[in-house]
Amino acid sequence: MTTGHRTGSSTSYAARPVLPRDASEARARVAEALAGAAAATGGPPSATTVGDALLVTSELVTNALRHGGGLTGFRVEVDRDALAVTVADASRELPHVRRRRAQRVSGPGEGGFGWPLVRLLARGIRLTLPPGGGKIIEVRLPLH
Repeated sequence: MTTGHRTGSSTSYAARPVLPRDASEARARVAEALAGAAAATGGPPSATTVGDALLVTSELVTNALRHGGGLTGFRVEVDRDALAVTVADASRELPHVRRRRAQRVSGPGEGGFGWPLVRLLARGIRLTLPPGGGKIIEVRLPLH
């Protein structure tokens, strides 16, 4: 079980040193953090808030695994007003919106909707290129 600790006005759920293996495990950690922080935030977040947080987490982690050279960091923090999900990967390429490709004759399209969804749902986004390589994406989502 993830244990949180108080840091100022926020509760951090980054105590688990092992990175999530996949998006499903990352979503479970976010759901656990939201449930554990309900008392500190004035009650449980709405189903919409939880759904948005799980969707954003899934998109960030999936993109790190598929396009970012692997997940190198993951952190969840909850304060009174927001949830912060931080994902780090090995690539220095920043997220971007894909241009539409010509219509395919057969087979489904290959996504490209994740980053626009993250941008739509987030209250704030911070992109960092640390000196040692890779990138860090922190997304803050409103709790209420």
